[in-house]
Amino acid sequence: MSGIGVIATLRVQPGKEEAFEGVFAELAAAVRANEAGNSYYKLFRAAEAGVYKVMECYDDEAAVEAHRASDHFRTLGAKLGPCLAGAPQIETLSAA
Repeated sequence: MSGIGVIATLRVQPGKEEAFEGVFAELAAAVRANEAGNSYYKLFRAAEAGVYKVMECYDDEAAVEAHRASDHFRTLGAKLGPCLAGAPQIETLSAA
């Protein structure tokens, strides 16, 4: 089985959770509508306040690069930035 998994950990500034979740919902819809190489893209709240995890699955490295280069990722990602309390922590996994 091939594929690439990504877990992104995002820390959101206190009071900005609702704005973050709203913009992320737009981003997730755009990913699902426009990225054939992505099979899963979902936001989860961690137990720790203000911490979110994004779980992502891609067919291959080209699909990951297409995601990062997409207009919707660049545009909506820029809107997420002011909500964040630091840079995202990205963990990349290979399918077993």
